[in-house]
Amino acid sequence: MDIKRIIRHLSFSHAKLRKTFPRVALNNIEHAIAEVEQKHAGQIRFAVETGLEIRPLLANLSPRERAIEVFSQLRIWDTEQNNGVLIYLLLADRQVEIVADRGLHKKLGQTIWNDLCKEMESSFRQGKFEEGITIGIRHVSSLLELHYPYEGVKINELPDRPVIL
Repeated sequence: MDIKRIIRHLSFSHAKLRKTFPRVALNNIEHAIAEVEQKHAGQIRFAVETGLEIRPLLANLSPRERAIEVFSQLRIWDTEQNNGVLIYLLLADRQVEIVADRGLHKKLGQTIWNDLCKEMESSFRQGKFEEGITIGIRHVSSLLELHYPYEGVKINELPDRPVIL
């Protein structure tokens, strides 16, 4: 049990979240998702969580495990071509996780997502959260363009609006 992590998570407020992602940043992220989704058949969601509650912290739930839970809760797995992607940020840990649906994950594996997460976290360390998320969105989009190209009919299966947990 990591007491410092527990304290950090329980003390991380929604006010800090709003400072990190003000309304204009969330709107910009939503527009970035909507824009890139016009280039491919994939679906991208962004979710940000301030910190975990006590029970998951005591169970030592990792950011990756939480991202998988959120992927399921948001039903990102429920796209017709199994090509949904979640970009999940756990602010208290300043850690980002990318969870791709089985169709895309099967084509790419995990290493590419881990490398992208490291690149995004580099922006976060500089306090550039919106920029880091936008980098991730554009990179995920380029992979979706390659594997799920736009085919003339675009159905937006998942909302573009960022999710605050």
